[in-house]
Amino acid sequence: MSRILLIHSSVHGYTQKICEYLQRKLAEQDQQVTVTSLAEVPDLAEFDKVFIGASIRHGKHRPALYQFIETHLSALETKPSGFFSVSLVARKSHKNTPQTNSYMQQFLNQSIWQPKLLQVFGGNLNYQSYGAMDRNIIRFIMWLTKGPTDPTTKVEFTDWQKVDEFAVQMIKA
Repeated sequence: MSRILLIHSSVHGYTQKICEYLQRKLAEQDQQVTVTSLAEVPDLAEFDKVFIGASIRHGKHRPALYQFIETHLSALETKPSGFFSVSLVARKSHKNTPQTNSYMQQFLNQSIWQPKLLQVFGGNLNYQSYGAMDRNIIRFIMWLTKGPTDPTTKVEFTDWQKVDEFAVQMIKA
């Protein structure tokens, strides 16, 4: 049994949902998993493995993610660890791998931490949960990228089988 810390950087709560799903899957395999937000991380020394999930906000991972990595680089490099990114871009089959996803590549170019275990998951589109400005920006981006623009759209683009496979990789890490 491993003590696993699963940290999320989530704006609308969807990355947290994926982390909580992973927590349940890992618990079924007798793993002890703590899920926490980037702002409330406990002492990393208490855990055997550390994984981070981060969403994209206005085309970027949040600056706090990079600050956390700088502060905790030593622990991230000396423990089994990994990173996954959640975005609507990953809904497309040609942009849903770490190698083909521009946000993951941007992360790897900007981050001093280069985790070995990487994954990309499609996000959640729920126009009614966004404020007016975000709703209009996202609808415009969806229009540009040939995605759904109906303001009543509520759809998860997450491949949950892929999340299950990532849980297995986390155990093996």
